[in-house]
Amino acid sequence: MTEFQKFFLQIMYTGEGIAALTSIIYFNRVKKQYWKYFALYLITIFLCESAVKWGEKPLHINRVLFYNYFVMPLQFIFFYWLYAKKSLKKTKLFYTFSATHLLSYIPSLLFFPDNKIVFSFNYTFGCLFLMILVIMEYYKQVNSSEILKFSTNKMFYINLGVTLFYIGTLPFMTFMSLLWQYRNIWDLYFAYFQVSGAVMYILFASSFIWGKQSS
Repeated sequence: MTEFQKFFLQIMYTGEGIAALTSIIYFNRVKKQYWKYFALYLITIFLCESAVKWGEKPLHINRVLFYNYFVMPLQFIFFYWLYAKKSLKKTKLFYTFSATHLLSYIPSLLFFPDNKIVFSFNYTFGCLFLMILVIMEYYKQVNSSEILKFSTNKMFYINLGVTLFYIGTLPFMTFMSLLWQYRNIWDLYFAYFQVSGAVMYILFASSFIWGKQSS
């Protein structure tokens, strides 16, 4: 890994740390709401990244297995739950997207066996479902009577962060292997991947600070 890549990796890790710390500080305010699970999610993600960053060798962590079969499914299924079940009130959609995403690992194992940190097929599949939920959430917000109070809407910050990171980096994650042949483009997109990740987590932290606690 080049110094360039290490620098931008640290930026994203810092953003995750800020989000985790903020969720701890504000946990008492949301502990009686479902937002407590969002706080626990942010703490869990930071601990997962910390385990790999500091304990990969001593803990004998297999990055491929850890990210593909725990971290990535956790991220997508959590957001399906937050968007579909909690915000949009579409429980069946949550179960449908979650089950289909998990089932997508079957063709991935059969037809795309590869030793990659992130399986592009599963990530693409997961992001497409998430993109649908993001569009539905934007539609809900735009047509809501609370649109003028968007700055106190937790989902406004979360939706913006998810858009910048998951949707914005979808082409990069999908065509990562092909883009590797064009290192200048790959390096620029990698930088965007890390910076947008940091921005997303800072927006998540902002949702606790400025989002209405009673929501």
